Amino acid sequence: MRDIAALAVRLGLAPGSPALRQALTHSSYAAEHETESNERLEFLGDAVVGLAVADYIVGRFPQVNEGAASVIRSRVVNEGSLAAVARDLGLGESMRLGRGVVKERGNERDSILADVFEAVVAAVYLEAGYEAARDVVVHFLEGAIVDASRAGDTLDAKTRLRHWCEEHGVDAPEYDVVSSGPSHDVTFRATVRVGDVAVSAEGPSKKRAEANAAALAWGEVNDA
Repeated sequence: MRDIAALAVRLGLAPGSPALRQALTHSSYAAEHETESNERLEFLGDAVVGLAVADYIVGRFPQVNEGAASVIRSRVVNEGSLAAVARDLGLGESMRLGRGVVKERGNERDSILADVFEAVVAAVYLEAGYEAARDVVVHFLEGAIVDASRAGDTLDAKTRLRHWCEEHGVDAPEYDVVSSGPSHDVTFRATVRVGDVAVSAEGPSKKRAEANAAALAWGEVNDA
């Protein structure tokens, strides 16, 4: 088993952190040595990871609605992605496992690795507070969150266009909307300007017209 002192320091904990030691203790080892396993920490960490990811999504993507935010979170807070982070941290080599699980190379299983990452996050939460735990989660999952947010079925067109502007140092999109037609059948025409690009589109509502224009503009600037 790898010395956990360096891992503790990397996570901002004391080298002899008792919570981290428990977080790295699988139930198979606990049963063999009559000590406490990481299962309770895993339960707590599951909630902390979910909260930290949701917290980041809400702050980073203010225009994302509840449904899209849930999709992003589900693409990030899952066994595969959490196991990948655990591998980056070397948690498999740091765990305390029972003899049978060691023989079966349990420290390579996604399920065990995802669980131990959640337990480690809980250890940080208990010893250093929520902000520290959130920082750990965001540090290791931010790339996955951003990638998930860029999926075409996750973000609306206006949000995608705004993110493109932020990434390329371009001023935020500007929208102008005019309406025409009788009150019972109004048509809205939106024009969006992004840098040197100006694109117009129509829709049955102001919101839809802006979204349609943003989709056309995003296609143009993204292909440029």
